[in-house]
Amino acid sequence: MTVVTAGAQSTPGLAGYVDDRTYVAPGGVYRVKIPVIPELGGTISDTANVVVFRDDYTVHVSIGAFRLDATQRWELSTRGPKAYLPAFFATYVMPDFQRMYPGTHIESGVFQPNRLGGAVMCFTLMPGGSMFAGQLPEIRVGGPPIAKRGNLIFVQYGVVYVISIELTERVLEGSTYDKTPEEENEILRERLNAVLAGMEFAEPAE
Repeated sequence: MTVVTAGAQSTPGLAGYVDDRTYVAPGGVYRVKIPVIPELGGTISDTANVVVFRDDYTVHVSIGAFRLDATQRWELSTRGPKAYLPAFFATYVMPDFQRMYPGTHIESGVFQPNRLGGAVMCFTLMPGGSMFAGQLPEIRVGGPPIAKRGNLIFVQYGVVYVISIELTERVLEGSTYDKTPEEENEILRERLNAVLAGMEFAEPAE
C-alpha cells in the first residue's frame, strides 16, 4: 500500500491516480472528490480495491469497490439487494474488521430500497478500532475506546461499493462526549452522503 500526499500532481505507486482534487480508482471505475487536504496532513493510500483518505486530525474515510463475478451477479439478481448486500458485508468486510479489532459488531442497520437501486447503511462498533488512538493519553482508565463507523453498501454497474467513515469525535472528545446513538448515526449519515455526492461511476463499455 503506497501513501501519497493529497496534493500530489503525480502519483507513482498508487493503483489509482490523483487528478487535481479528484481520486480516480484503478481502471476508472469511479471518481471521487478527495475529502482531505494536505494542509491538515491529508494522505491517500490505496490498493486495487480499496482507497483510504485520512488526515492528522479527524478524517478517516475508506471506499472499497469490488466487481462482482458471474456467480455473484446471479446471486444478486435472484436474492435482491435487500438480502444480498448485508450478506456481502457480513462475508467480505466484517471478518476483516473482527480480525483486526476483536469484538467488532454491527450496532444497527437499515435497508434503503429507493436509493441507488437499493442500499444498506449500517453502523459498526469497534473496540480499539479508532484510527486516531495515537492522539489519546497513554494512561487510560478501562479498556480501549470503542470506535464507531458508518458504512454505506450499494451496487453500481456490477460493482459493490462499501464507503466507511469513522466518527472520530466519539474517541477524541473523551469524557466530554455526549452524543446519543441516534445523533451519532445522523452525523455519520450526513458524512457518508457528502462523500457519495462527490462520486461519479463509470458505465461499462458496450
